[in-house]
Amino acid sequence: MAKALLGYLGGPTPDQVRETAALRRRVSDLENEVLRLKVENDGLLATLRERVDLVTAEDLAEPVAH
Repeated sequence: MAKALLGYLGGPTPDQVRETAALRRRVSDLENEVLRLKVENDGLLATLRERVDLVTAEDLAEPVAH
């Protein structure tokens, strides 16, 4: 079955090798992007927690001026 998928004679074609390399690079790029976004998200969550900690019950009870 594997021979049918890769071709009966020889291994993968040069086009398949290039496509596999390109796909691996793309996966690596996407993994790096996910990591970057996680770090950014963690920073945003930390900032949000700091701001929420600064809000007091009195701040919440006061009416908002429009």
